[in-house]
Amino acid sequence: MTTLAPPSGRPRSGTAERLRSAVAGLDWIMLFAVAALTAFSLFVIGRSTEGDVEGDPRFFLDRQILFVAVGGVLMLVATRIDLDWLSRWSWALWGGLLGALAVVFAFASTIRGTRSWIELGPFNLQPSEMGKIVIMVVLAALVIDRADDIGSLRFTALAAVVASIPAVIIFLQPDLGTSLVYWVVLAAVLFLAGVPWVQFATFGSALAVVILAVLWILPAAGMPVLKEYQVERLTAFMGAERDSSDAGYQLDQSKTAIGSGGTLGKGPDGATQANNNFLPEHHTDFIFAVTSEMFGFAGGGLLILLFGLLIWRGLRTMARASSQMDMLVAGAIVAMLCFQVFVNIGMNVGIMPITGIPLPLMSYGGSHTLSTMAAIGLLLGIHQRRSAVPG
Repeated sequence: MTTLAPPSGRPRSGTAERLRSAVAGLDWIMLFAVAALTAFSLFVIGRSTEGDVEGDPRFFLDRQILFVAVGGVLMLVATRIDLDWLSRWSWALWGGLLGALAVVFAFASTIRGTRSWIELGPFNLQPSEMGKIVIMVVLAALVIDRADDIGSLRFTALAAVVASIPAVIIFLQPDLGTSLVYWVVLAAVLFLAGVPWVQFATFGSALAVVILAVLWILPAAGMPVLKEYQVERLTAFMGAERDSSDAGYQLDQSKTAIGSGGTLGKGPDGATQANNNFLPEHHTDFIFAVTSEMFGFAGGGLLILLFGLLIWRGLRTMARASSQMDMLVAGAIVAMLCFQVFVNIGMNVGIMPITGIPLPLMSYGGSHTLSTMAAIGLLLGIHQRRSAVPG
């Protein structure tokens, strides 16, 4: 009996086929942007934290390399996730998120004034970070399941409640920055679903009233909602030069670092604001300022261009998604990335409040690195599914 060989003339192993399937249709431009930003991050973190831990100049760098490695694996796994299948478990995911947040809120130890982390040996896991992806899937599934109700106030209110319950728990940890991301995701999904503008205006007006009440009205009445340091962070950008608070000091040092970088920067060894610890949180919240001090306007501009490339590819993936579920999740991911990049860079240069939102793929940290790379993995998977559609 004659055995026919494959058209290529040689047998292909199952492993080779699976590998070929995994890389087929990947958005290599998006991957380039991710790789460049990650390499940029590792270099800046490594050089700016050499003197932060006595006797261990690679403490933060080695940990970030581990986070990136695990995040890379998670990104590859996320490319294989079928969001339409995952949406069937949306309410179970939502319940699991609420349970994890409740455990953190009730039992987690406080780190830098916030109860957001579950301790896992030498590392800390922040459920609210992975919850960003969960809330995207839950809201997108809600839009599809209740398509006939879109446009009604009842539907919009239901979606707002679904997003706001975990967001409020996160706000009370207190973690204002992460809670804001949940509401941005909500706004993005509602916008893509076609919710009328009048409802956005109504909720926007209500949000403005809440902000005024939290920042000024309730504190004036003797009922403060935010802690004093949170108020300082939110208001310091309106007059940091005249502000003696820690937040004002951070912002002054950030602007000094960016300004001193000039056109081409002072180099890693000349970045005195970071190397001498004048700039607090230089490897997390203010890594853009450190990058600008090291590499000047050119380095900061290159960083922004890389983010622009990543966001452009995300928008392109959203526009060409093969299903409504994919389109909604892709749009929510792009909105999340845009918001985090704009707010983080904005607070570094003094045009946005200091909210503690990290710079995606740049700031040091495990949970937000994993969640960002998982989200990008979902984008890559959406792009692959679109590439597999004939025509």
